[in-house]
Amino acid sequence: MSGTFVGMPAFPKAAHEAVGNRTLRGNLRHATHTIRAKREKAVGEVSDWSELREAGKQIKDHTLRHLDRYLAQLEESVVAAGGTVHWAADADEANEIVTKLVKMTGESEVVKVKSMATQEIGLNEALEAEGIRAYETDLAELIVQLGKDRPSHILVPAIHRNRGEIRDIFAREMSEWGRPAPEGLTDTPAELAEAARLHLREKFLRAKVGISGANFMVADTGTLVVVESEGNGRMCLTLPETLISVVGIEKIVPTWQDLEVFLQTLPRSSTAERMNPYTSTWTGTTDEDGPQNFHLVLLDNGRSDTLADEVGRQALRCIRCSACLNVCPVYERAGGHAYGSVYPGPIGAILSPQLRGTASEIDASLPYASSLCGACYEVCPVAIDIPEVLVHLRERIVEGGPVVREGNKVVLKPAKGHAAERAAMRAARWAFSHPGALRTGQRLASRTRRLHPRSLPGPGKAWSGTRDLPAVPAEPFRDWWQRTNGGKEGGK
Repeated sequence: MSGTFVGMPAFPKAAHEAVGNRTLRGNLRHATHTIRAKREKAVGEVSDWSELREAGKQIKDHTLRHLDRYLAQLEESVVAAGGTVHWAADADEANEIVTKLVKMTGESEVVKVKSMATQEIGLNEALEAEGIRAYETDLAELIVQLGKDRPSHILVPAIHRNRGEIRDIFAREMSEWGRPAPEGLTDTPAELAEAARLHLREKFLRAKVGISGANFMVADTGTLVVVESEGNGRMCLTLPETLISVVGIEKIVPTWQDLEVFLQTLPRSSTAERMNPYTSTWTGTTDEDGPQNFHLVLLDNGRSDTLADEVGRQALRCIRCSACLNVCPVYERAGGHAYGSVYPGPIGAILSPQLRGTASEIDASLPYASSLCGACYEVCPVAIDIPEVLVHLRERIVEGGPVVREGNKVVLKPAKGHAAERAAMRAARWAFSHPGALRTGQRLASRTRRLHPRSLPGPGKAWSGTRDLPAVPAEPFRDWWQRTNGGKEGGK
């Protein structure tokens, strides 16, 4: 199985295949329900959670409105602290920058702390093409890499694997990447963790180049922040001589005071902890302490296009906590691979189509990968109204056709599909704007309800194949109201 999502089928097909995998569904159900219950308890301990949630939303919205100013301030602060800032418009440019920086060190291997931005741009594959091997050091990312797999969750990328599968992967693959797994390895968590620790330690001690992402960047000091639970990230951030951080431009906050809000909401929403076991911060370089060369690669890759959408831009508030995945009934059954993106679940369904455009079949299908139940909005620590954005993107796809990027411009292409849906929406709009026709249609539907089919014909067959058609009442509401109340206001 490839490590990238290129060539994945559209969500409906991928999800249909996934729901037939009983082991996968069992793994997902157990993991998401466990995390969900722990998160609910952790959040319940905070009396001002709603105020923290609103504060996080306001900070993010303010920063996004003034993103140009804060990015300029960040660059100035990083440079003043001894770092170097690089700007990457897209994935190709970011990969080229990082590859060049690694080659300048003369090294042929790097260690990485978990970074969704580098997964987004396919950095590992780009480095491999240039003869540079990247070693993932986050435990879940290590499992995914050794298993020649793809991540399926934001917080727990190997959530689709159980302990037995992980043991088999370690025993089979570790020797190809470095120190082999111990003889007689069992599937107990302690033994699996020890095998990973021994395997990774030799890489930490040998590596001269580290690559990271960042959860946050503080504009006024140039400080980067990574939060994690294992300590492997701290090894990557402190031991190598050169550190390269690839970070999306939306990860910025203005001040340390703003950061304080997210250091309360992120751990409770993600790992259900009161605070992260490891919160690492670094500002530029310091003589004889930590990496002596620091490079920050600021990644756009569709974020400016997303920022231009007044409804869709709220997706850029995301702090990657994964709370929305753990409550989503669709994700729980389909799993993360079905989304065909490094960003799965509800947030992926609104973020990926905006970052990549909706020209491909899979990106055009993602806004429909939801029941619109709203559970994702209720748990989001920065109040992203995911259902609102999903509906907005569906409207954009149906009415305007796919959105693609051509150079530095966003182009709206003529719609090629969804002809039946567009026709139905236009007919509904006409009917609702003509009350007499609507009334006649309602009465006709009531009087012929015994003749109605249980499924729709033609293009509507796929829609009704997964839904029960609502039963038509014996009489329209208008007629019932006239009959029982005489048409009087308020029934009087």
